[in-house]
Amino acid sequence: MVVTRFAPSPNGPLHLGHAYSAITAHDLARDAQGRFLLRIEDIDGPRSRPELADEFRRDLEWLGLEWDEVPAQSSRLDSYREAANQLLSEGLLYPCTCTRAHVEAMAPRLGPEGLIYPGTCRGRSLNPDLPFALRLDVETAMERAGEAMWDDAIRGAQQADPREFGDVVLVRKDAPASYHLAATLDDAADGVTLVTRGMDLFAASHIHRLLQGVLGLPVPRWHHHALLFDRDGKLAKRKGSPSLADRRRGGEDGRSLADALRENRFPAGITLANA
Repeated sequence: MVVTRFAPSPNGPLHLGHAYSAITAHDLARDAQGRFLLRIEDIDGPRSRPELADEFRRDLEWLGLEWDEVPAQSSRLDSYREAANQLLSEGLLYPCTCTRAHVEAMAPRLGPEGLIYPGTCRGRSLNPDLPFALRLDVETAMERAGEAMWDDAIRGAQQADPREFGDVVLVRKDAPASYHLAATLDDAADGVTLVTRGMDLFAASHIHRLLQGVLGLPVPRWHHHALLFDRDGKLAKRKGSPSLADRRRGGEDGRSLADALRENRFPAGITLANA
């Protein structure tokens, strides 16, 4: 059975880019007589606003989508701790006390998520008086996982090579898990068979496939769709792209909007492009 999911974070309202992603995931599941899941990713500390989850549900209903809701991330913290402890006991994680300023001072190169950590704390003893994150020793993990292949519905067969990320953080100083660890574990727990998300997360799938290998998790397929852009670039919460809630409250017909998005008919100034 095809199982897809839409997993928004309640740190800002949904916009047209989210609608396009949710509709894509919904339709891929429904066309295959599968399941479309809604999962709220709400472990982003004080940025998470619980009231937005209800807004998201109203937005999806307004678009005419139907879904099965699975537990939010805030109810899954034990599973993140267990996985982190497993990786730590196997020597695949190490504590890192470096701040962003420390990393910037090392003049590292840029990767898909910004500055690539140069491994400064790898092999060092931990100073218990300093807050620390837990980083994945990517080279050791790759040796442990062996050849890790994955398949994207649009780009075809891929071999996981997450070196361009460096040793990524899996447990943040201020949160029980990073996006990489939480999303990978949640997709496995929810039985997701087709991970549907934007092309801007294509590179992150290399990390997620590696985690599946070292944690012994099932390997889904991926479907990385194109992104919606306006004149200033990719639609994003942080730049205040117009929200679905505002469109809904303004009396726009959500089902008609959803049909237009399915047909790649976009409002003025919005285009579809890969990241």
